[in-house]
Amino acid sequence: MTRKRIAACLAVFFIATMLPAGPVGGQEVKPVFEKVKGMDFRAVVRKAKAKVFPAVVYVRCLRESHDSGKKITQEVSGSGVIISAKGEVMTNWHVVDKSTEVRCLTFEGKAMDAKVVGMDKDTDLALLQMKLPKGSKPQVFATFGDSDGLVEGDFVMAMGAPWGLNRSVSIGIISCTSRYLEKSSEYSSWLQTDAAINPGNSGGPLVNTAGQIVGINTRGGGTNLGFSVPAKTVQFIADQLRKNGKVDWSWTGLQLQPLRDFNRNIYFEGKDGVMVAGTDPESPARRAGLKLKDRILKINGKPVAAMWEEDLPAIRKRVGLLPKGKPAKLEIKRDNVLMTVTMTPREKGKVEGDELDCPRWDMSVKSINQFDNPNLYFHRKKGVYVFAVKYPGNAGTAGLKAKDIIVKIGKDEITTLDELKKVHKTALDNIKNNHKVLVVVLRGGLMRQVLLDFSRDHERE
Repeated sequence: MTRKRIAACLAVFFIATMLPAGPVGGQEVKPVFEKVKGMDFRAVVRKAKAKVFPAVVYVRCLRESHDSGKKITQEVSGSGVIISAKGEVMTNWHVVDKSTEVRCLTFEGKAMDAKVVGMDKDTDLALLQMKLPKGSKPQVFATFGDSDGLVEGDFVMAMGAPWGLNRSVSIGIISCTSRYLEKSSEYSSWLQTDAAINPGNSGGPLVNTAGQIVGINTRGGGTNLGFSVPAKTVQFIADQLRKNGKVDWSWTGLQLQPLRDFNRNIYFEGKDGVMVAGTDPESPARRAGLKLKDRILKINGKPVAAMWEEDLPAIRKRVGLLPKGKPAKLEIKRDNVLMTVTMTPREKGKVEGDELDCPRWDMSVKSINQFDNPNLYFHRKKGVYVFAVKYPGNAGTAGLKAKDIIVKIGKDEITTLDELKKVHKTALDNIKNNHKVLVVVLRGGLMRQVLLDFSRDHERE
């Protein structure tokens, strides 16, 4: 059957199930495929919606941003879903990241403050706890379903608050149960759906016809293209955030490649194992001696296999959960020779550096992080760089640019945000006597000296 024929059949099925029975043009018309397991499909949708819709919340945050070269407070919004009677809310990391205040609006119209229990940037998930008044009754919550049991063509509903319009529901099907997105599928693949997921839907639930959460809506990719984090991943992350406030991922610096890499037009023989595509500098994987084109067959005695790129997230998750500081045995094949190497993972830690506003200098700075800024980390393992420059402003006039690594200010070496904060404060306290500082930066691997004159107050002008 052609794609057009399939699409036409699905369209007929969908329209027919949503049309009411009754006279049209003097003739009685009955919907085709009206019954689903003895039940009107519309009743199935309504029943499923009724189970979850009351647990959907509208999330509004105040967020600090340094993207413009100065600290500003922005209001952002998204969605969430209550997952426990005590008022736990699941949402996206990008909804509450850098938030200073979080509020939730419930289905009943009650506004409640919430605290961030924990976040995980790698899976774009966050867990909130609504601050319930004393004596509050248990919250209405939704339950999780089996995301592994989904198949392409299953009907689902996307719930949330698109474009800040409080709550709504859209319906569609599962388009793909295991979508791999380059640089966005570190530890989990995605559920792809044609149910409408628009800005503001982020953090809302993807719901099956049984009225269960099968995913958390995270990103829209265009018309009829949306992506959700599978419920299996969401439940695992939620448990980790409850216990630790974060997901304690291990880091090995191991880059992996499937045996059938269609995008790179590279194919390896065999059906078992996963290929080493490279290792990060100074990483546990490189120190273990792993090399390009090594085929990893087993990790701590358990076989691994990645035929296609969709198989990589599960293996990365397994590697990311290896105990830190404890040697792991990897059975590999190198040039058709079997051997065993020992790799000792270490804590991954923060995946993004902290930020700082520098008033009067008219720029914001950020600490270097090997996961967030690998190119800067290559030049300087510990340090601070110019995150953004305000225009018009003194830093921009002086010639400072985003991603300049700050090596020295005056006579002071700069390696941390605290050191820069201290130098900045001293400079402002002494502005009447001296309104210039010499800044030494590393730009593209080359040292430069920049004279920063901060005599002008661009905020007041």
